[in-house]
Amino acid sequence: MNTAWMDIAAGRGALGVGLIVAGVVVVAVLIGAFWLGARVKRREPPPPSPGEQPRPPEGGPVREVRENREPHEVPHSDHRLTPHELSGQGNVPTRTSPSKKRPRWNEGGSGSFGSGGPGGR
Repeated sequence: MNTAWMDIAAGRGALGVGLIVAGVVVVAVLIGAFWLGARVKRREPPPPSPGEQPRPPEGGPVREVRENREPHEVPHSDHRLTPHELSGQGNVPTRTSPSKKRPRWNEGGSGSFGSGGPGGR
């Protein structure tokens, strides 16, 4: 009976040694990663000096332009048009809309979610 307890104790001791070895390996990997990161950081160029920083344009900062765009309408035809039959091969630009009113969703219409049903109303 005494040998059974010794086998159990020996098994627990091996488990403890295994956990300590695993911990030492994890710490060694973390130290190695830190060392490698510091080495890579040393090779990077230094941050730009204040004289090398970007400056705004001479006329001041560029402002945002808000305008509504109108799509180029697809020509009406008796037969189905394929992409190569369209003028400009699909590269026709949009044009500025004369209306300055922003388009809004209709009440009860489809917004960004769902199919336009009553929802939470």
